[in-house]
Amino acid sequence: MARYKVFVTREIPKQGLDILAEHCDYEMNPDDRVLTEDEIIQGAKGKDGLLCLLTDRIGARIMDEVMPKVISNYAVGVDNIDIQAATERGILVTNTPGVLTETTADQTFALLLGVARRIVESDRYIRDGRFNGWGPMLMLGTDVHSKTIGIIGLGKVGTAVARRAKGFKMKILYHSRTRKPDVDRELGAQYQDMNSLLQNSDFVVLTTALTPETKELIGKRELDLMKPSAFLINTARGGVVDEAELVDALRERRIAGAGLDVFKDEPHFINQDIYDLDNVVMAPHTGSATVETRGKMSILAAENLVAALHGKMPKHPVNPEVLDG
Repeated sequence: MARYKVFVTREIPKQGLDILAEHCDYEMNPDDRVLTEDEIIQGAKGKDGLLCLLTDRIGARIMDEVMPKVISNYAVGVDNIDIQAATERGILVTNTPGVLTETTADQTFALLLGVARRIVESDRYIRDGRFNGWGPMLMLGTDVHSKTIGIIGLGKVGTAVARRAKGFKMKILYHSRTRKPDVDRELGAQYQDMNSLLQNSDFVVLTTALTPETKELIGKRELDLMKPSAFLINTARGGVVDEAELVDALRERRIAGAGLDVFKDEPHFINQDIYDLDNVVMAPHTGSATVETRGKMSILAAENLVAALHGKMPKHPVNPEVLDG
């Protein structure tokens, strides 16, 4: 029996590749870089399946040129794929939710602690040879315990962040599309409208998906509602924040600082003005970047792809309605 053919746009952990090798004939981009649209078309043409990453923009042109049966996204978010175009063409799209929830919540809290306690700034201070001994005013940061955290987007990651905040005896506020009575009871979380959350929070944490409704959700008006002593933490998507307005707010100290794992136009462009700000801690989109979690993601992405190619329901279909056609 003929084996299905698959194209992988960039190397993923071996566990997933082993699953593909068992069930399919796969080709993989040999270079550790993002492929262009034309390169994806060239690699995927004639293939039954496409395994792509969140850095790959998969639109109608690629779909029309390649027409894969399934697109397996090695990510939770699918804003890099034109889902409507895929659905119209009967192409199933899958993703990898769940397995990265706790790891991304860890990263969120690492950024929160790092910027509040000036960890990166302190590390640089020592490495630059400026540390001459303890001083009562040296590198004064901000307490995290017993403060108020406001979480925008209380999905799986947001809820995991709230559980960590509970351990720090923080007051937990949240804003989400729907109220979460179970989380309210378990963690004592309080639902608030956006304006109230921004005004009352010491740490505003973004864990919402990027959609047309949440694009640049945080702009000048929202930043001006925050306390001058408050911090913004973003492990969602860069497009949720108006990056230019955030830079202005940070430079002018209208907010105290930010922890950023994501950027609006990454990796092609990151606002260079951010680099000059000492009240920002940055990470290169590494929210899920642990050996354990990235391995689990590769397994899930491969299993989704193999199941769909063999006519079975994958664990995480994004547009399952195409299977009813």
